[in-house]
Amino acid sequence: MKKKVLATLLATTMVFGLAACGNSSDSASTDTANDAATTDDAATADTTATDDAAAADDSASSGDLIKVGIINNDPNESGYRTANDKSMKEMFTAENGYEASFAYSLKNDEQITAAQKFIQDGVDYLLLSAADVSGWDSVLQDVADAGVRVILFDRTIDADESLYEASIVSDMAKEGETAVTWLKDQGLDEYNIIHLQGVMGSAAQVGRSGALDEAVKNDGWKLVTQQTAEWNAEKAQQIVQSVIDSGEKFNVIYAESDDMAKGAVAALDKANISHGVGKDVVVMGFDCNKWALEELLNQNWNYDGQCNPFQATYIDEVIKTIEGGGEVAEKTIIMDEKGFDATTITQDDVDSYGI
Repeated sequence: MKKKVLATLLATTMVFGLAACGNSSDSASTDTANDAATTDDAATADTTATDDAAAADDSASSGDLIKVGIINNDPNESGYRTANDKSMKEMFTAENGYEASFAYSLKNDEQITAAQKFIQDGVDYLLLSAADVSGWDSVLQDVADAGVRVILFDRTIDADESLYEASIVSDMAKEGETAVTWLKDQGLDEYNIIHLQGVMGSAAQVGRSGALDEAVKNDGWKLVTQQTAEWNAEKAQQIVQSVIDSGEKFNVIYAESDDMAKGAVAALDKANISHGVGKDVVVMGFDCNKWALEELLNQNWNYDGQCNPFQATYIDEVIKTIEGGGEVAEKTIIMDEKGFDATTITQDDVDSYGI
């Protein structure tokens, strides 16, 4: 549905701008996903497509593939990231008019090194899901000086808007606010919270932590512990086990990803502590993996916040707009997302929104 909406915007206005989330990789790796190739039956423009799309398709059919360098987080870190990486690889193929190379890391310096290499390789577009919100101004200026266009996806950065064409992202702050509002509405007698954070400095961590920090400050909630588990289930389990061993009282686990929530629940199960609807501990996660939504459906968890991983279609439309000579009017498009409550979620929700 979102693709159809976006296509309509493109066809009627010739403009649109364009939206994610969290184990870690210690080194950047580069993978050339698609070699440049030409075929006699390469895709030609559909007669119902926009002029911009037709121009891009004609370029592909003539053998002039659009060269993109894609910098992403480790695709094995979570179900979200696996789905995100899969959608990018399915979109940016020679069949669709692209020659794509991929680099992966959860470290800013390694991502920056990858960006510099992509400049040397002569890419036309740099697609970036940044490990950290800061530290990008200098290298993105180098990218711009080299005539390479930048499109952000999944995560925002703190950089001048002139350094990128569009930012296709989730609203991480809103994700946190939606989750915290839901938690407030539960009307608990007290809030003693284990807060499991993602990789520090990432947009997902900053947004999801910010709303909870505000509630702790303004509403008298207690943080029993606040630690990063770096999106990792085993680290999350260790943190929760440590709190259990200390004997300190808690009744909420606010985990910034489904994997960390799963690790937390493993520690609760080991200690025979009940969790879920009407039980001792409220469990909250983010990303809406299908298996996580099933935990809500079975009322073993209480809440899961959606984070949409499918930005590739939007990026493709932005590139076609630019290649066709159009203007990208909006710098940022925020993808619609929601939160799910275990008491109201349905099987249809699991099937429709689970990744």
